[in-house]
Amino acid sequence: MPDLLLELRSEEIPARMQRKAAGDLKKLVTDALVEAGLTYEGAREYWTPRRLTLDIRGLTARSADQREERKGPRTDAPEGAIAGFLRGAGLSSISEAQVVNDPKKGDFYVAVISKPGRPAEEIIAEVMPGIIRNFPWPKSMRWGAASMPKGARFAGIDGKGPESLRWVRPLQSIVCVFGPEHDETQVIPFEIDGLAASNITYGHRFHAPDAITVRRFDDYVTSLEKAKVMLDADRRKDVILHDARDLAFANGLELVEDEGLLEEVSGLVEWPHVLMGEFEEDYLEIPAEIIRLTIKTNQKCFVTRPQTGGEGLSNRFILISNIEAKDGGKEIMHGNGKVVRARLSDAKHFWTRDQGDMPDLDTLEASAAKFGLDLKKPLDQRMAKLDALNVTFHAKLGTQGERVERIRALAKKLAEVTGADPTLVDRAAVLAKADLRTEAVGEFPELQGLMGRKYAMLQGEDASVAAAIEDHWKPNGPSDRLPEDKVGLTVALADKLDTLVGFWAIDEKPTGSKDPFALRRAALGVVRILLERKVRLPLISQLVHPTRFAWIHANIAEQRRLNEGAAKNNRQATVQFQQLAAQATEIGNRLRFQAAIQPDEARQISDLLSFFHDRLKVYLRDQGARHDLIDAVLTPDSDDLLMVARRVEALTAFITSEDGKNLLAGTKRAVQLLAAEEKKGTVVADGVSEELLRLDAEKALWAAIVVASKEAAEAVAKEDFRSAMEALSKLRVPVDKFFEDVLVNDEDAAIRANRLALLKAIREATATVADFSKISG
Repeated sequence: MPDLLLELRSEEIPARMQRKAAGDLKKLVTDALVEAGLTYEGAREYWTPRRLTLDIRGLTARSADQREERKGPRTDAPEGAIAGFLRGAGLSSISEAQVVNDPKKGDFYVAVISKPGRPAEEIIAEVMPGIIRNFPWPKSMRWGAASMPKGARFAGIDGKGPESLRWVRPLQSIVCVFGPEHDETQVIPFEIDGLAASNITYGHRFHAPDAITVRRFDDYVTSLEKAKVMLDADRRKDVILHDARDLAFANGLELVEDEGLLEEVSGLVEWPHVLMGEFEEDYLEIPAEIIRLTIKTNQKCFVTRPQTGGEGLSNRFILISNIEAKDGGKEIMHGNGKVVRARLSDAKHFWTRDQGDMPDLDTLEASAAKFGLDLKKPLDQRMAKLDALNVTFHAKLGTQGERVERIRALAKKLAEVTGADPTLVDRAAVLAKADLRTEAVGEFPELQGLMGRKYAMLQGEDASVAAAIEDHWKPNGPSDRLPEDKVGLTVALADKLDTLVGFWAIDEKPTGSKDPFALRRAALGVVRILLERKVRLPLISQLVHPTRFAWIHANIAEQRRLNEGAAKNNRQATVQFQQLAAQATEIGNRLRFQAAIQPDEARQISDLLSFFHDRLKVYLRDQGARHDLIDAVLTPDSDDLLMVARRVEALTAFITSEDGKNLLAGTKRAVQLLAAEEKKGTVVADGVSEELLRLDAEKALWAAIVVASKEAAEAVAKEDFRSAMEALSKLRVPVDKFFEDVLVNDEDAAIRANRLALLKAIREATATVADFSKISG
């Protein structure tokens, strides 16, 4: 069976787009071929900075013949219906149709449409131009004549020409060859914007600029290798990683590995060559994180550290060249070293300035007084500046200073739950966002928190406060570490909960795959902290309180009204705005907005709790919990997520035991019968009346329910869910005996209602642990 080789060669494709683009090319081409009736044995995509390549093996040489029977109208149908049938079926005359008899419906027309298969070459030539023209690049461009003003474009002069090609970078050549493994291959002829498919490609831009003729994939790879192009990106990554490790080791150093950077540099070179540069040791006074980010961001280079271990770096770095220089890379290393030294000089300047006094301290006194800041300390100055500048957090959620006030108030309340030192929590909450005004974070936003910790340690803050400044951002995903201690944990919870409540209050929630404010990550962070640090935190009663929504709504309305007054240059309104803004900082004043709760705020709270439930389900499923057991435990008002997790854990362990099987079987039979009668509208008594218990089996069941309910309730109160389930599992025998000896739907309505109340009592007793009707099996 023949194979297909496709290569789209262009100017350099941004490294971040290459892997996905190659995958998109594979999917688009294979989907189009399959839709056209072809099959294939296997396909693999490849990419380099200058080419996307697709190798399809075992492609059928021709699509299969197709035969379709299309049913038409009855033979006595109106002429218009018959004419429409002929047009749809592609028939020129009704005589070309067959007449089929249906004993019930009479005679009707049937068109037999035969579509002969087509050669694969024809199909490929047909689908490829559309795939190339409509390729889903995140960003694309036109070039040459197509980039000229619209009226001057050749293709658009008469208004009838096709739209010019857009590609990520100028497309230079197309290889499209097709044929059996051992015979001659042929070029699939198609053209797009004057660029014709051929069997000609080119190797490395500098080392091998001459044309290369290819026949099939194997000689294509071999020819590219000779022309200094390593086609397989994963192989390039492996070569870079191992050569970098070896070069570092040979110099008594250890490579600081970085998977993201490795992926990027493998997309910057076609023929990787590993070199080592260096900078002055004086720059090692800068924090290692700044050095690493400076070198990575500006020069795409790896840093190294001494083999002795530790967090410190060496003054050598690893760079990846795309050429084998005649001088052994001396000029390349020298040029990269100059750039690295210049960038590190800037970084050292940022690091030094951040430790000094700000020039306008006299303007920061009001903000310092508001937050209890010491303007003799550099980080305190930056926090005061952040507040004084009224830096916006979100247009509808106020400034960063206002946000810090909210986090501070919430963290104070949370400290009572987590057991953290309230003084340290308050200090950490006040300084948590201060490094946003440092020059180091301004240059490298990725260092938020981490730089705050370093500056906090330099000015003598408690170690827990410094750690909390870094950790309040954490965890930043399912695999990120949690805060180190109770102080960081408390501030992290306050930060994430304030974010979630705020964005829910202004109706900025995630939709589909879009989550611009990373609210899913924030909610998962809350879930991980509560479960992995075993924090009991009833969200509704203690945190997601309606007053927080009301406070945000009321302040939005107040700010809007006052801003309108200020816009009219009304000095009195401006003063009033400033006064009220200051008043809004007082926690006691915030509570006055309780009366402003609107009906939709209750919906927002419920919706936010449901959002937490969704994240909890994802987390528990990742931990191996069954979805039906989670659903059996989780109710719409479950706001103690740690207790939900413990119930799921206990239920998971219990449900597979003999007692668990007994409980599930007995409960399901009773609950299903009760649900069926309730659906019919059958009357169920409000409670069980012992006077209406006629048979020994129902009396025994009621006695068992009373005992089991009491024991289960006591166990649940102690949070011993397994014991509660064991107590309820004792109902299995009396339930079975009840169904053997007792007719639930007695002719006497009162007795029937009382017996259904018995079943209702079983459901209520087991509901203290889980909704067993939702458990499979």
